[in-house]
Amino acid sequence: MTKRRNRVGTRAGRLVRSLLLPVAVAGLAVVLALPAQPAQATSLYTVRPGDTLYTIGQAHGVDYRSIMSANGLASSWIYPGQRLFLPDAGVPYTVRPGDTLWLIAQRFGVSVGAIEAANGLQSSWIYPGQVLSVPAGSSSATPTPAPAPAPAPSSGGTAGSGGTVVQLAPGERDLLARLVTAEAGGEPFLAQVGVAAVVLNRVRSPQFPDTVTAVIYQVDAWGNYQFTPVLNGWINHPATASAYQAVDEALSGVDPTGGALYFWETGAIGNPYLLGLPVTAQIGRVTFAL
Repeated sequence: MTKRRNRVGTRAGRLVRSLLLPVAVAGLAVVLALPAQPAQATSLYTVRPGDTLYTIGQAHGVDYRSIMSANGLASSWIYPGQRLFLPDAGVPYTVRPGDTLWLIAQRFGVSVGAIEAANGLQSSWIYPGQVLSVPAGSSSATPTPAPAPAPAPSSGGTAGSGGTVVQLAPGERDLLARLVTAEAGGEPFLAQVGVAAVVLNRVRSPQFPDTVTAVIYQVDAWGNYQFTPVLNGWINHPATASAYQAVDEALSGVDPTGGALYFWETGAIGNPYLLGLPVTAQIGRVTFAL
């Protein structure tokens, strides 16, 4: 094992040295390891403690997936001091019923590929209420702005994705936030959004009950609780502020899991059924699957 680590370290050392750029500062030679700058990047950002790709994107009007794409990141993991290229924020556009990427591209005078690249999209699938960053194009026409989505209610409301609406009963927003706190309170904000999204995805799925309360408190035919915090009582602890924010993001249609119906702590389970499911995302220490 020691020899193998030494070999890997040697290769890594050669790779890092090949990426080092000499810079003269106050008469001294120093080096900075930087990723190759993408064509669409317009600014450089240094990660600060507490930052996540999601919060950085929100602060600069850029989708977190486009930041990952611009910097060649395979996951959402970042660290303080890391320098990231931020793509041009472009023009924010809220998807309306009947929209397609082709129609939006025609309206703004850009290509479909440019919109996909700016938003880190892996396919042309979009949904009403989704906010896209549209790169500046050649069209002089100003699109009709879409109405801003209504804020999430404090005790109940609706959640929609892909045209499917979930009705929330009074108190279910708080219940969902308490589950998010118990399941992912120490995880990145995007993982907390993912946990909330999984519950909403289950409500929409014919495989599970059709309300948030019923999904969270579901016990299967073998007496197994679907969520451990229900069994151990942690769901009765108060929700954190970030959990409420994560629930509101999921209610607005944000789903960083790609439609997942399951999640678990990475490396902490041995259930062959869960481990055999197709994984859609891994955020922090949480794995999401269909």
